[in-house]
Amino acid sequence: MAARAKRLGLVCLLFLAVAGPSRPGLLGASSQQPGSSKTVQPASARRIVSLVPSLTETLFAIGAGSNVVGVGTFDNFPPEVKALPRVGALIDPDVERILALRPDLVVTYGSQTQLETQLARVNIRTFSYRHGGIREILESLKELGAATGHTQDATALAARITAQLDAIRARVRGLKRPRTLLVLDRQPGALREIYASGGLGFMHDMLEAAGGDNVFADAKSESVQPSTETLIARAPDVIIEVRAEGLIEPSKVAAERNVWSTLASLPAVRTGRIHLLTGSQLVVPGPRVAQGTEMLARALHPDAFK
Repeated sequence: MAARAKRLGLVCLLFLAVAGPSRPGLLGASSQQPGSSKTVQPASARRIVSLVPSLTETLFAIGAGSNVVGVGTFDNFPPEVKALPRVGALIDPDVERILALRPDLVVTYGSQTQLETQLARVNIRTFSYRHGGIREILESLKELGAATGHTQDATALAARITAQLDAIRARVRGLKRPRTLLVLDRQPGALREIYASGGLGFMHDMLEAAGGDNVFADAKSESVQPSTETLIARAPDVIIEVRAEGLIEPSKVAAERNVWSTLASLPAVRTGRIHLLTGSQLVVPGPRVAQGTEMLARALHPDAFK
């Protein structure tokens, strides 16, 4: 039951928070109407509550971790967050617990407009975040750096991530790009309730940087739910499934890969090019995005990393 609850929670974080504009930003409190963007940067935040795992990671990566006083239900990286108070997540934020921590900045999902309004009424700023592509990851990193007084650290981190991604692209440049199905979630033990990466968002960007061609690149959304017939028609050369750690027991990996054998006509099934990769760096759009991209690249082009 715990694993199922974690899976459902992470699916919510991955899919329910993506609707609407992807641009992150600092929202004002007393000097602006709730939900309006501030154009003048206020004082640096000193007590931060983060409901967004990717930005919790970012806060620690840019040197603002000591200012984080509370985190969301699904935050588990870096290890330091495990000792911090939990205040709910996307669909169940605990306003009383958040207020009890006396934050001067709360990092929220852009879909949490009611929470943002409540916090604005008591003069607490929010940094409103929505998933986007790799460009948005780097933009939100730098904006969060500015909001917390760590502009230089954030700029340097963004530059390192960019260099790491460029190095991966250089390794796979000129190699044949396999048509790839990138599966984000499905029902365990069955080819039902499949969610795959569409042609928008950070997962698509990671796959492209890793040297694969997304079979659903034409879908103008971050995720699609393909039918069996659609999968057969798209005929992927490679299937990569990604999960956060702890969602699949190591003893069940082979069985989960074997589920695809029912679609024997797929080129990926015929050649055995089915990969099941685990690690939050694969599914969390934060400062480890280059590490996740390299994992995809090694699965797609193992010879390029020998």
